[in-house]
Amino acid sequence: MYHYTFGGLRNVWLVNGYTVKQTPMGEAVAFADGEGLERAICTALADKAGHLTGAELRFIRQSGLLMSQAALGKMIGTDAQSVARWEKHGRVPKWAGKLVRLVFMAHAEGNQPIRRVVDRINTVERLVQQTIVMRERKGAWTSTIKDVDADEALPA
Repeated sequence: MYHYTFGGLRNVWLVNGYTVKQTPMGEAVAFADGEGLERAICTALADKAGHLTGAELRFIRQSGLLMSQAALGKMIGTDAQSVARWEKHGRVPKWAGKLVRLVFMAHAEGNQPIRRVVDRINTVERLVQQTIVMRERKGAWTSTIKDVDADEALPA
């Protein structure tokens, strides 16, 4: 079996659906239907008994809802620092874990009002994170619009 540790998960094992390959850089793993695998893991995390760990919350946020910490915070009524702290230290409040599970499951099952809210928050977050990058070449300036990930630095 393959121990799937992406995103800090420690409790996910794959029986099949993956291929281990040797590359010049070392061992690599390819997954059959990676998006489907991530969706299935998020569903299993949302359905599991007990509290969500910080890594599990992060996985649902990133892979299931495609949200930044700030966007998730806005949606559940807290700030990005709280979400970051929960993910880092693993102590997710019961109410937050339940709410994230509920939102993910409704989103995954196609609940249109929930999907619209998640999409709207993600769109606003992406637009806020856009940066205009200017370059001068041979006396003329050009610009590009860059979506900047919350954890990504701007180019030098």
